[in-house]
Amino acid sequence: MNSQKFPVQLTEGESIRADSFAASLGLFTRSQLRQHSVRILDEQGQQIKPSRKLRNGTTVTVVWEDAPPPDIQPEAVELDIIHEDENCVVLNKAAGCVVHPAHGHIHGTLVQGLMHRYADLQTAFDGDTERPGVVHRLDKDTSGLIIAARNPRALEMLSAQFRGRSVRKTYLAITRGIPNPPEGEISEPIGRHPHERKKYAVRVRNAKEALSRYSVLDSAAGCALVKVRILTGRTHQIRVHLQSIGTPVMGDPLYSRRSGRFPHAQLMLHSWKLEIHLPDGKKHRFTAPLPPHFTQMMHNLGLSFNS
Repeated sequence: MNSQKFPVQLTEGESIRADSFAASLGLFTRSQLRQHSVRILDEQGQQIKPSRKLRNGTTVTVVWEDAPPPDIQPEAVELDIIHEDENCVVLNKAAGCVVHPAHGHIHGTLVQGLMHRYADLQTAFDGDTERPGVVHRLDKDTSGLIIAARNPRALEMLSAQFRGRSVRKTYLAITRGIPNPPEGEISEPIGRHPHERKKYAVRVRNAKEALSRYSVLDSAAGCALVKVRILTGRTHQIRVHLQSIGTPVMGDPLYSRRSGRFPHAQLMLHSWKLEIHLPDGKKHRFTAPLPPHFTQMMHNLGLSFNS
């Protein structure tokens, strides 16, 4: 059972149905709302009807049960493998590919591709079909390097390095605007946005430590090619941090307005380099080539890069 308080923020004089407000939070499936497994409580803790009108300035508590996990089956998803051994696999994830199944994304995920390629993966992780072997994640529209474990021992060994912040993760981004100064550190803590539940923000309540270091590699046409190393792993960290200094990632549907020149641009964020110790005891350095949509945007803007 989960519960969380949410402020209702509307234009003065407006109102919204309680069930419509719950749906707007983006936390529940439509079936959860239809089956009334989501309850809404007023400020006195009393359950209110879905049709009740909520007004600006009130606070409600939403109580819900997690939806049962979808039935996940292996699928023949195309995988771009950078490294593969008996303990782990390093992949170059395509932009648009979801890492693990969730409601709304139950087909064509990276995990389903791994389950198809490695028939023993589910067995190795005691039948887990949601996140077998997932060490870390990339956002759906972020391309580049991601590592997965093939057995529990490898999962613990790799996960411990991410928890201990000993993994060196370097990304490339194309930003709208040019960061100033051209090199710097962003240390603003990050937490969930107080009003838009799909977004994160800096300097909000319950924010957690976040640290990113960046350097501008090239700039042209009011945009920049930026190298970013993240020392923490907060959700949307690079996207939020770059937006916080006024230079959001181009093509970001959450943190950047649509570009007049490139209104259909994809998210220009790529997991470029990864340095990590593998279960073989050796430190490995991996690099993922830039995807075509990224290099095409660099060409369009006149940005150059010598890797």
